[in-house]
Amino acid sequence: MKQPSFFLVGAPKCGTTALCKYLNQHPEIFISQPKELYYFDADFKTKKYANSLDEYLAKFAAGDGKICGEGSTTYLYSKVAAKNIYRFNPEAKIIVMLRNPLTVMHSFHSQLLFNGSSETVQDFAIAIELEAERKLGHHIPKRCQTPELLLYREVVRFAEQIERYFTVFGKEQVKIVIFDDFQAETATVYREILEFVGADSTFETSFVRINANKKARSSVLQSLLKYPPAKLLQLGKYLLPVPQSWRRRALEQAKARLTQLNTQTVSRSPIDRQLRQRLVKDLQLDIQKLECLLGRDLSAWYSEEGATTSDLESDIHHGA
Repeated sequence: MKQPSFFLVGAPKCGTTALCKYLNQHPEIFISQPKELYYFDADFKTKKYANSLDEYLAKFAAGDGKICGEGSTTYLYSKVAAKNIYRFNPEAKIIVMLRNPLTVMHSFHSQLLFNGSSETVQDFAIAIELEAERKLGHHIPKRCQTPELLLYREVVRFAEQIERYFTVFGKEQVKIVIFDDFQAETATVYREILEFVGADSTFETSFVRINANKKARSSVLQSLLKYPPAKLLQLGKYLLPVPQSWRRRALEQAKARLTQLNTQTVSRSPIDRQLRQRLVKDLQLDIQKLECLLGRDLSAWYSEEGATTSDLESDIHHGA
């Protein structure tokens, strides 16, 4: 079997990190480190962890003999990833996790802010209003490498993204997981996914809830940690007169500790009611098309009640 043999392609903020951790606990499964290699999304300038096929395959060398997979969430949004994956392995299994798109947009904006590079507009409403100009290349943060991710409504056009994978791989090779099901019946969904990828579905593990909504206490410090000035790095050579490998390890440990101290777990503020209603109206046709594709009622995602409660969900769960 050509490895990797399964791909968790998205969507972002839908529980993919938690699912990858749960799958990696299975003795027959190996998930790449990091889980997001961004190899097949050639239309995006994401940070590539492999620049050649040999480098990419090397990421799975430690999983020799196991069922290998990766979880790059940009693969769903990418227009070329599906075909690129198919050329690599036409028998690959595709896993897609979906969630109320309004919640995804709100959570994804919060995540990009925390990352300290892609997004700099703190107000979600303003970030939404800037989408049209950002599509033309305006108001893009200086350090943002993938401006496509700032087009929040485009990120959650799930119907056309799912249709792309159905067309390339066929429905039988694509497993759709709705976040609400994953959260409510984690063990059941987990067993279904194990069966789908060909692993022993009787394996049991603990499902620790992870990935709470995070916010940087200081955006300035967050930026410095992510993009330390060259002069500061040079100064480290004099402050730590030790072999380079030791110095790098010490700096990484210090960075990890400072990042931890600069991180706080918070709940997102609710989306403004008028903005929420406008976004639901914008997304409704796409959601209804998705309902037809999946043969599933998703009306809670565009009903007034569902739209009102979606952004008030607890932020401490699988993949917030």
